[in-house]
This record gives sequence, structure tokens and C-alpha cells, in this order.
Amino acid sequence: MHTSLTIIRYKSRFIPFAFLSMAIFHIPLFFNRKISFYKLMGTGKNGTFDKVPDFNQWAILCVYKENQNHSTSAFNPIDLLGRFIKNWFRLFSMETFTLQLEPIAGHGLWDGKNVFGSLDSNTNYNGPMATLTRATIRLTKMKHFWKHVAPIANKMTSAKGYVFSVGIGEVPWIKQATFSVWESVEDMKSFAYSMKEHREVVKKTRQEKWYSEDMFVRFKIISTQGLLKGIDPLKRIL
Repeated sequence: MHTSLTIIRYKSRFIPFAFLSMAIFHIPLFFNRKISFYKLMGTGKNGTFDKVPDFNQWAILCVYKENQNHSTSAFNPIDLLGRFIKNWFRLFSMETFTLQLEPIAGHGLWDGKNVFGSLDSNTNYNGPMATLTRATIRLTKMKHFWKHVAPIANKMTSAKGYVFSVGIGEVPWIKQATFSVWESVEDMKSFAYSMKEHREVVKKTRQEKWYSEDMFVRFKIISTQGLLKGIDPLKRIL
């Protein structure tokens, strides 16, 4: 199912309008007939699970209905969000970076829904790829989560094959996700499964039931458009 992630950066003087957009954008997205699922989210400062929000930067994730035509040469991906949101971006002279994605493997639910359709647990694809790791953290386990998970996540940027990441979340500290891009599936697996500390924390999350809901999805990157902080962070791999 075609998916897009749009990362939006506001100028500091427009931050109050960024908060306002997180309420207003629900209306056009809810009535957008092309969209089957969407999330409006804030982002963290350091590109992964993060307690400190970046009020200049926000994100919109959309999953589109299967009968939509998404030829990368035929349309502007921002058009998929609808005229109101497109004009809002233009009004505030915002910087946007959009990734068009195809989910290829994964497991888990989001708000109790299988939002990316029926996916295999693994894939033979080994080109440049993105991953989404998200969880709803139980209130009684928040201390354990931030003590163990955050330090490991911070090591990701120095891992072999790492390209880019952004921490996104619906609710600060509780509903958290990391979207990351890797040069290959093998590089991602090496970070996720070769690090002893990471394996131990994953084991703890299961044994001690830190999450009330979690999800892990891999994506093939179809295309990107726009800039983030003046650059295309995926330019060297696409």
C-alpha cells in the first residue's frame, strides 16, 4: 500500500501555527478520499526516540487507498495531502521533505489496525530501505523504556549503513516511533541484531511487557521530493 511521510519545518516565528496545524489538518485529511490512514505527529531533536521535542519540525504520515495512481513522474506528492494543506505550506513558506514508500515486510498494529495491509515477516529485497519502529509505552514502564532504549537508539547514527532518521510521535514520551533509512537490509539487521545491548533490551520489552502495542515495518523507498534543513538527506543512495 502506497505510503508517504512528509517532514515539515516551520520558521521559528511560525511555531504557534505549527501547533494549530496539528488540530486543523485533521479535517482535510479525514475527508480525503484517497487516504485510508493518517497520523499527525511531532518530532524529536535528535532523530530518534527523544524526550526533547523539535517545535520547528512536524510530520504527516499517510497510507493511501490501493486504487490510487501514484506514478512518481505524474504528480507532486504534496498534492496527495489536498489543496488546503498544500496552500498552508505555501502560505508559511515551509520547508518540506516527502518520502514515497512501499511497505514490503513487517508486523504489529497501529491503533489496533493493520494499517499497511497484509505483510510478510521478512523480505528478499536488499536495496536502500526505510524502517518504522513504533510503540505505545505502558505508563508503568516508561521509566524502564527511557533508561534502556534511548541510549541504544542514540548509537544508531554511527552504525554502518545508516543514512537518516527522524523521531516521530503522536503523544510525547508515550506513543513514540523512529523512522530510519539504511543503505541495505543487511546494514539494518546488523545494527538491530548484532549489538548485544540491543538484543537484551528487545528481550526485556517482551518479557516485562513494556508496550501495550508495537509495530515494525520495512519500506522500499520509491522517491523523495523536497529538502530538509537545506539538503536532500537521501541524495547519496537514491
